[in-house]
Amino acid sequence: MFTHIFDTHSHYTDSAFDGDRDAVLSSLPDSGVVHTVLAGTTLDDSRAGVELTRTYDTLYAALGIHPEAVDTYQPDDLAQIFSLAGREKVVAIGEIGLDYHYGTHNQAAQISLFREQLSLAKTLDLPVIVHARDCTADYLRILQEFRPRGVVHCFSGSAETAREVLALGMYIGFTGVLTFSNAKKARRALAAVPRDRLLLETDCPYMAPVPFRGKRCDSRMIPYTAEAAATVYGTDTQTILTETCRNGETLFGIPAAKAAPESPEKGDA
Repeated sequence: MFTHIFDTHSHYTDSAFDGDRDAVLSSLPDSGVVHTVLAGTTLDDSRAGVELTRTYDTLYAALGIHPEAVDTYQPDDLAQIFSLAGREKVVAIGEIGLDYHYGTHNQAAQISLFREQLSLAKTLDLPVIVHARDCTADYLRILQEFRPRGVVHCFSGSAETAREVLALGMYIGFTGVLTFSNAKKARRALAAVPRDRLLLETDCPYMAPVPFRGKRCDSRMIPYTAEAAATVYGTDTQTILTETCRNGETLFGIPAAKAAPESPEKGDA
């Protein structure tokens, strides 16, 4: 069994888990999952994430307003997120950022909200989890201005964009997309990322890796993504899992997971 699995971006508050949330979350430690960060997308979602962390030792919370929620958030939401940030096991502001993919959300409003939340993270001295889709020039310009600690999650950009993110001292997160047969761009970008700046994530319930593509994803599937990354780096799956776990612990200020006990040698039993 693999150990030191750290899912740095999940959505276990999603309705996709309403039928078996406890069963899934309770099973994670026995599957080698040592940490999971719940990414907030609205104030209510952020609150729900904080509540879940009180029940499950492996869970940590990030608080934020997703760019696709820009049309419904209220100005007081950020003040309430500020007050929630003092809760135990809150480790980041996120997910925040920009998303121009569908063109249905006001870009100027997204930029304003992104900047406000980056400023909030600075005030709180917390790292950020950045969502960025079809907005490369704008999100890089804003990150260069604020220079936050954090990660660009579910990275979908080029190797050149990855290098610009890395130059800011940030981490880059990859999902099960690395396992897709048509993910040549993602694997090229991964090759540009030093292993000490790599994070792994599910973005569950979305982005399930092969051989689960199209099904509901959860943190137990991270090893498939780690295996794909290991192939790019020329190493083994457990090495990638251990290194990315340590990277996530460093970024989010989470105590290091204990090493798994070694199996007894033959004849020792």
